[in-house]
Amino acid sequence: MNRALPAVRLRVPTHEDAFAWHRIFADPDVMEFHGGAPAELSVYEELTARQRRHDAALGFCLWSMLDESGRVIGFTGAQPWERDWGPTGEIEIGWRLAREYWGQGFVTAAARQTLERVTAAGTKDVVAMVDAGNARSIAVTQRLGMRLADTFTIPGSGREGHCYRLDL
Repeated sequence: MNRALPAVRLRVPTHEDAFAWHRIFADPDVMEFHGGAPAELSVYEELTARQRRHDAALGFCLWSMLDESGRVIGFTGAQPWERDWGPTGEIEIGWRLAREYWGQGFVTAAARQTLERVTAAGTKDVVAMVDAGNARSIAVTQRLGMRLADTFTIPGSGREGHCYRLDL
């Protein structure tokens, strides 16, 4: 059974969104598959600034995700994979959501908008790098029609990771 997805709006992150991201991502549940510990505010200040540059240069970025009331509830979007391992240089789609919004369809709705936007920007395919234990994110990749393309060991953690792909 397909349920209706919630209304979600994406916007280029503002400097103020760094504070919201810092607050949301201080939750250990949210960070379970992202190193476990919250990052300093300066990390999110740099991240939001980098996303504004990506949007200006590429036409897409990791956007702030807003609920119907306009509250920042996380991010979703796409950016080049910049690490020296994995699909370096390819466009990765990703998401991170405040715990109280899990299981309501926000990420799927926002990720579908992301796919529309990156396709409009001329991107031909995307990857999603997901910890193999992250069943919620794996379910999102499946709802988006992505296919498992590779398995790898995540540097630093030794955990298994999956690379999902989607031709646009």
